[in-house]
Amino acid sequence: MATNRNKESPGNPNSETSLMDSSVASPSTPAENPQSTSSSSSSKPNQPLSSSRRSLIFNTPPHRLHLSSPSSSPSSRVIYSDRFIPSRLGSNFALFDIGGDGGKESSSSAYTAVLRSVIFGSDHGVVPPETPDRCSSSPSSASSTSFSTPRRNIFRFKAEVPRYSAYSAGFDDALPGVVPSQPKASRKVSKSPYKVLDAPALQDDFYLNLVDWSSHNVLAVGLGNCVYLWNACSSKVTKLCDFGVDDSVCSVGWAQRGTHLAVGTSLGKLQIWDASRCRRIRTMEGHRLRVGALAWSSSVLSSGSRDKSILQRDIRTQDDFVSKLTGHKSEVCGLKWSYDNRQLASGGNDNRLFVWNQHSNQPVLKYCEHTAAVKAIAWSPHVHGLLASGGGTADRCIRFWNTTANTNLNCIDTGSQVCNLVWSKNVNEIVSTHGYSQNQIIIWRYPTMSKVATLTGHTFRVLYLAISPDGQTIVTGAGDETLRFWNVFPSPKYQNTESQIGAFSLGRTHIR
Repeated sequence: MATNRNKESPGNPNSETSLMDSSVASPSTPAENPQSTSSSSSSKPNQPLSSSRRSLIFNTPPHRLHLSSPSSSPSSRVIYSDRFIPSRLGSNFALFDIGGDGGKESSSSAYTAVLRSVIFGSDHGVVPPETPDRCSSSPSSASSTSFSTPRRNIFRFKAEVPRYSAYSAGFDDALPGVVPSQPKASRKVSKSPYKVLDAPALQDDFYLNLVDWSSHNVLAVGLGNCVYLWNACSSKVTKLCDFGVDDSVCSVGWAQRGTHLAVGTSLGKLQIWDASRCRRIRTMEGHRLRVGALAWSSSVLSSGSRDKSILQRDIRTQDDFVSKLTGHKSEVCGLKWSYDNRQLASGGNDNRLFVWNQHSNQPVLKYCEHTAAVKAIAWSPHVHGLLASGGGTADRCIRFWNTTANTNLNCIDTGSQVCNLVWSKNVNEIVSTHGYSQNQIIIWRYPTMSKVATLTGHTFRVLYLAISPDGQTIVTGAGDETLRFWNVFPSPKYQNTESQIGAFSLGRTHIR
């Protein structure tokens, strides 16, 4: 059923790549400078307290504070106080170059230089602005104290700390003393797929949707007239169904809970399968032509067809469909429900993008700016009402819409046919796959739309795209009959951990 072959990429033989989310810690600077302190001895003497009162309040013997002056004798009177005031007469302020005896500073200059370089850095010759001396205006107060006040700040900003700014160099010194944080290093994305599956008979048809990844980590692929399931945890391949020579698979779509799979066929039929039991639950009619697009919203399943209509089906009822949405003038090739299940976006071969609500049979929003078929549709999981859409060969653009305010936000010309779009669940980035003429996969950072990485390897149009349930891996399919798995996104907590998928078998494998 499944045989291993060497992987195509010679650069990374049989090695699984994992994401590295690197960041550079920004240097920290003091938030404020400590102010120079000084104490004045011109305090009003306290009267002695009674012994009973002192013991009641402090329960400790009183401390003695000796105040001496040039005119006082050794037998100066003793003043009792209810608090202990430390004496700073023995402090060596010359050690930090903030005043004191010059002889002591010269005798310990070598030690001071070493200490300074450790505390302040090697470039300690840059002196910051001096803090004004609060006691300089009161000579009597200064003469009454026997220690000198600091003449400069003990802590100061390092002038040699590099600054990183997103603006031009002319704005770097707009805020003196403020060091902006360093930008994070760009995330590295492996340019080679870590797994390649052979997918014989994978159709090269722009209007089909033949690949989907369930929340239970099972990949469904439509190959010709059969549907195959590939378990990403065990690499087990299961053949789900076979429609025979008279019918073929045009679309597959997993329900949100990941146990039921919808399959649309070229004859306009829609079947619901229980994947865990490999058993068909029901078959629903309604379309006259092929069903190329599917989208789930809880128990409601929307199907788009070549007959230009969209059918809303509630699988809990016995009816084949509960409502019919009309508005497109050509085949419906793209369908996506928003994450809150309130809006349905549809794209068609008529170059139109419509937005429907739950209760209307007519589109509430119509966007006609695309100049080619709109198959690529993706709702943002990060911003409510943010919708992305991509156009075909004649358009080549990715457009962003605010469906809440009904505005066109941005337009990016990608240079090639846009086949699929999917948002990352873990970071604010979006992936696009392309056809004519470059067949590439591009990861974009939103909203700047700068390219994070460009992946190549498919030799045909990259028509199919799905994302793993953990949001770290994407799978792409093309008319070259291969499925390629790429590790492109970090984990939800930005940890450099291995995804569960891809940790088992590497290399090239047959899916059937």
